[in-house]
Amino acid sequence: MKRYVLSVVAALAVALVATGGAAAKGHPATGHGHSLIPSFTPHPRAWLQAFTQFSHHPNSNPKAKHPHKAAPRHKAKPKPAPRAKHPHASKPEQQPRPQHRLKATTLSIYEQTVKPRFLTAQGCNAARRHESGVVILDFGKPAYEHGGYGSLLFSGRFAPNHKITAAMLHYARGYVGCLPKGSTASIELARGTSNYHPAVPSAYAAGVRWAHETNKLGRELHRRWLGAHVEAAAADDAEPAWDPGFRDTRQFFHGFRAAVHGHTLYDYGSLDGGVGAVWSARQAWYVAGGLRNTKALPEIYNSAMAAQWAELAKIARGYHRPVHFAGVMTQGTSTCDCGLRPSEAHTALAQALDDQGMDHVLLPLGGTNIVG
Repeated sequence: MKRYVLSVVAALAVALVATGGAAAKGHPATGHGHSLIPSFTPHPRAWLQAFTQFSHHPNSNPKAKHPHKAAPRHKAKPKPAPRAKHPHASKPEQQPRPQHRLKATTLSIYEQTVKPRFLTAQGCNAARRHESGVVILDFGKPAYEHGGYGSLLFSGRFAPNHKITAAMLHYARGYVGCLPKGSTASIELARGTSNYHPAVPSAYAAGVRWAHETNKLGRELHRRWLGAHVEAAAADDAEPAWDPGFRDTRQFFHGFRAAVHGHTLYDYGSLDGGVGAVWSARQAWYVAGGLRNTKALPEIYNSAMAAQWAELAKIARGYHRPVHFAGVMTQGTSTCDCGLRPSEAHTALAQALDDQGMDHVLLPLGGTNIVG
């Protein structure tokens, strides 16, 4: 008994040629294999019947017609093996690499040493936390020893400028070396100091040299193919109470501006009582966005500090250059009651800006939390 179906016309033609009028009989197939026809093709069942005829009867007349749709002019071919198994097949397109979620808040550090292995480990740990943003390595206050400028570390030891630069380069290499493959994370690695009683012959010269070393780090990052993930910057914990006359602070910032090649100098200090308590509005604004290449990364340890910075932003609205916020600065760990945590500090400053009618001021998410 036949296991395939002939159309009425095809059956009559076969009958006339073979027996002169014998009736052709047929039965529909009881099952079929996987279809070779895309699901969007009209009448897939009709196509399936036609392919079934040719696969079971390769000698059938290729011009035989289906009652509803013309059969293919060529014999049906077996379903090809998957392309990946073909010896000359091209590789299947790879799926996009999953990206690691970047951490908006970075960890900044009060540095005790400039030893390469410690800085390399710090950078690697930052990469494993998937940090992206501004990272400040605070090497202490400006200092001068043996005829050279540098800083006094938090361990009490003097570190010359060139060793600080080398230490930062080791941090950058550790960071890039430990990033997951395909990561889009990047940091601005800021060379941090403060305006706390600088022990230097000239605050202006200290600023110039701080800029020179920042420029040097930037060149080294690009020379060593680290620039895609690390950018050089500088930072100053500028606090009014440490320099009430604003003399050393102004000189350091001026020196830096005179020598820097486009790198940012972040002010991550406080306002110590608010505008007018120690520094005037123009003095506070000057180091927090008023001077070219400067941005504010303000200490927001409580709501009062947030209100002080929001007031400065409102006053600076009348100046030619606004306060340029780059996030917030907090300090401490989860085991230390050292004020607001980063997300809380951001919310507090955003609310304070709203209260001052400054809700249009750009306040990037995240910031940095500094620890010793």
